[in-house]
Amino acid sequence: MGAHPTQAGRASKGVDRGLVRPRYLRCRMDRVGREPLAALGWDEDWERAFAEVAAEGTYPARVLLDYQHIYKVGTPMGEKLARIEGRMRHEAASRANFPAVGDWVVARDAPVGDEAVIEAILPRRSRFLRKAAGRAYHPQVVAANVDTIFVVVGLDHDFNPRRIERYLVTAMESGARPVVVLNKADIWEEEGVDDFVELAREAAPGVPVHPVSARTGQGMEALEPYLLPGHTVAFVGSSGVGKSSLVNRLVGKEVQRVQEVRASDSRGRHTTRHRQIIPLPGGALLLDTPGMRALQLWEAATGLEEAFPDIAELASDCRFSDCTHGVEPGCAVRAALEEGRLDPERFENYLRLKLEAEAKEKGLRARELETRPSRRRKRR
Repeated sequence: MGAHPTQAGRASKGVDRGLVRPRYLRCRMDRVGREPLAALGWDEDWERAFAEVAAEGTYPARVLLDYQHIYKVGTPMGEKLARIEGRMRHEAASRANFPAVGDWVVARDAPVGDEAVIEAILPRRSRFLRKAAGRAYHPQVVAANVDTIFVVVGLDHDFNPRRIERYLVTAMESGARPVVVLNKADIWEEEGVDDFVELAREAAPGVPVHPVSARTGQGMEALEPYLLPGHTVAFVGSSGVGKSSLVNRLVGKEVQRVQEVRASDSRGRHTTRHRQIIPLPGGALLLDTPGMRALQLWEAATGLEEAFPDIAELASDCRFSDCTHGVEPGCAVRAALEEGRLDPERFENYLRLKLEAEAKEKGLRARELETRPSRRRKRR
């Protein structure tokens, strides 16, 4: 091939669009059958994306588990362990260019042994992206190619409308459909649960909110419409909200170890140690993630607008298009605050998230300037 295949979900301009799968590859796919891939969410669109970059000896695979860059992938021939091709590792611009759980990749058999080698990532349909832990400015793909993201919140000390808004910004930026799941509903009377639902709906306008109990099964039937065969759903949320208990309830048996949480703050150690896809009995695929002690924004422009549609609508009526909603005359947002039509805590959180996203952009630009090679003037 004259160009390296698409990597990290961005279409490569060098890909030969006239490339088609060799006849022997098509026969191989027919011989082993597409059922293993279809069960993992493979469809005609993925087939076309793969055909554009397929080379002799390659086959599509889905990343099912990531353990420190050792992957388990589902292939037409079954599950295999896989590693990244050396050139792909060398050319990766950031962590986001490495495969993530949920990715569809181009793979081939390793020259020696039973492992596969991952050569490229097919363009992602969605990606839940956050700033990686630490001071360095690196993105981390938490989940890829997810149809629905369940933002799980515990109805105990974990409940925080501002945290729900933060998760929704990232979920909506990802391209997946967000749903808020209020776990541990069994610890409250019905009226108390209704109050939490109302607060969650205020923090997540237009987003479905479902109170459930992984312990008793209360309300779990509300999640069934999202669990379609071949669809991928992901659980995200803080440590101790009961994601592992929800996984066990949906699977119908204990596949994730459950640990006790501290009564003082409802926090617990990570029960889930790594990201993985778990098949559900009805054919859906559940992408489980470790609890997050902190979710720092990475990309947020679209997510902010979609997570705060009420503020976006008010801002469209401001006198100035670049209104910062501070001291400018004719600010519709400030007017709504003064008239009690907008929750001041919600607005303050919006500003906080907006400033965080802007600070990240400034940090990235500063980093680019620091790493840019200096240009020395030529002597005459």
